[in-house]
Amino acid sequence: MIDPGETFGQMMTHALHILPYALAFVLPVVALGTALLYWVRRGALTTTMTVLVLVPVVAMLTGVLGISGFMFNPTLTTMSLVCLLVLLVTVPVALVLGRAIARRSVWEREARERERAAEASRRELVAWISHDLRTPLAGIRAMAEALADGVVSSPSEVAGYASRISGESRRLSGMVDDLFELSRITAGALQLTMSQVALREVVSDVLAAQVPVAQRKRVRVLASAATAPVVLGSDPELARVVRNLVSNAIRHTPPDGTVAVQVDVDGGDAVLAVDDACGGIPDAELSRVFDVAFRGSAARTPSRDEEGGGGLGLAIAKGLVEAHKGRIDAHNHGPGCRFEVRLPLATG
Repeated sequence: MIDPGETFGQMMTHALHILPYALAFVLPVVALGTALLYWVRRGALTTTMTVLVLVPVVAMLTGVLGISGFMFNPTLTTMSLVCLLVLLVTVPVALVLGRAIARRSVWEREARERERAAEASRRELVAWISHDLRTPLAGIRAMAEALADGVVSSPSEVAGYASRISGESRRLSGMVDDLFELSRITAGALQLTMSQVALREVVSDVLAAQVPVAQRKRVRVLASAATAPVVLGSDPELARVVRNLVSNAIRHTPPDGTVAVQVDVDGGDAVLAVDDACGGIPDAELSRVFDVAFRGSAARTPSRDEEGGGGLGLAIAKGLVEAHKGRIDAHNHGPGCRFEVRLPLATG
């Protein structure tokens, strides 16, 4: 042992003499701790923090015990107790810090993933909407130039061009409305005027407007309501949800197909189910049907007899349903797929 009365040179001589023995006791503990850290590197962060705290304290205690030859005098006993007290304090602290850091790391990782997904979605939306806006704009410009240059002059041709310009303008207006609605939803600026709404009446009003569109496509629309559920919601927004789902079903149902709309109650939820005959959605795309600008088809431009939008209808429907504290889901069902909306029933 080093005597406190020794000179500095004598202390250094003793320290150099003790050093090989100290390393002989300490290095195996450090090596074992390093191996243990490598083994738990993919485990919980709290485990890693605990090992990091234990290794230096255990290494120091082992070195001291080894140098002293395990001869427990009052000084060695006191030091051992101090080391044990340090362990009792630092291990719980390491566990708490490990859990806190782990939660923060998970939150930051999820936040980064959400930010990357949102950025990718924004880029995709800009690219797709730019294409969708260019197509009707190019048609309008070409027809307007033809009218201005006198390429078409007969009344029937002029009326036809005017009708097509009007149709393309309606498509553009619909896309702009969808973009505005989606921006309100994603920005959290959507303000709902809540009241008790009879879901069956909302569905009836929407179908009255959508049936003529379905008839032009030779698509049958069947409606059934086992009950008349009342939900707490905003009538215009709920009507938009139903309209988006029904128009989407009609658009993807082939001629002579059937779209079925059902209203029912399941426990404390009002259930709206819209079935189409689209032939089913590939499993890889089911999780993306509510993504912004997703259509599930390589054809970006709707035909002239369709009121196609920018692929925002389902994304808007999902945002509006969630704003009503409800859920919306899609899965394959029968000859096509089913979109199911669940809304809490109004109480009182």
